[in-house]
Amino acid sequence: MTFAQYVQQRAEDAVRMFPPERGIYAVTFRIDSVDQDPRCPYVAVGYTTETDAAEAAGQTPDAWEARWSYAYFPATGLEGVRVVGLDPDGARAFRHEALAQGLWYDDGDEPGDRDEQLTEWFYEVCVGTARHLHDSGRIVEALGRPVPVLLYDMFDPDAMFELTSAANPVDLVGEFMAEADRE
Repeated sequence: MTFAQYVQQRAEDAVRMFPPERGIYAVTFRIDSVDQDPRCPYVAVGYTTETDAAEAAGQTPDAWEARWSYAYFPATGLEGVRVVGLDPDGARAFRHEALAQGLWYDDGDEPGDRDEQLTEWFYEVCVGTARHLHDSGRIVEALGRPVPVLLYDMFDPDAMFELTSAANPVDLVGEFMAEADRE
């Protein structure tokens, strides 16, 4: 199994765990890495609900922020319901493919631009996983309707709009992307 297939399978498992009756309006992918080391990436797969957005609206006057900013996400959207990539199988698959692509380096080695390449590769895996959740019908199967997958990296907030746009059908992210147009 490739690393991308591993992430897709684990993300599918996470989405199946979501409670459909909770009013989930977005699946969340918090892209991260252990100690900000791109050789140890993971994605926390979660969700946020209409109730969460309504509660956040009491914390900020900005309606977009209350609904779409990870700063206001509940634990299910920030920490996720499943972390994908940290277990031994995920770490092994990632390292194997990174070695095969010439991107892996050991501690003490000069990484050069491999850090950025590893990060970009992991972004591609996460975008591909979100697309897979849409294309395979897993989100609709679990939640009864399509909802966007919001991809965000708390250490690179500017990547959020590009990643989310690439990962979703355009009709699902119009409201979210409206903020990108304001910037």
